[in-house]
Amino acid sequence: MAGRRNIVIEVDLAKYKYVDVSIEEAYTLLEALRSRFPKAEADILEVKRYIDNFDEFYSYMKKKFKDYIPLPHRPEDYIRGSALIDKVKLYISANGEKRAVLVIDRRVSAESLKELLESLGYTVDIKTS
Repeated sequence: MAGRRNIVIEVDLAKYKYVDVSIEEAYTLLEALRSRFPKAEADILEVKRYIDNFDEFYSYMKKKFKDYIPLPHRPEDYIRGSALIDKVKLYISANGEKRAVLVIDRRVSAESLKELLESLGYTVDIKTS
């Protein structure tokens, strides 16, 4: 990464973490998450599928008036700790850049997510709702 870029982790009242990244940055972040949380490989692969097929999923979201695509989880996934990403928002920014918002499960601490992002070269701010 050229220089340090700023990224914000938004934490909502239910303690879910929202990370807004470009599509290119999403791939890097997903690989880092895969190495840190190996049990969550199914979530990582599913989100990559959404991103690989961005235009189709984005079109689906607009047609169905959906803001987020929830990942398919079973109750056992939460018990085993394999649920890492709760849902994904795909959108196109005002300047035409394809972006994704990853909603990270509430059991992942904001601090551990911050450390991971800092290891990727970001300066990180945590914003709580």
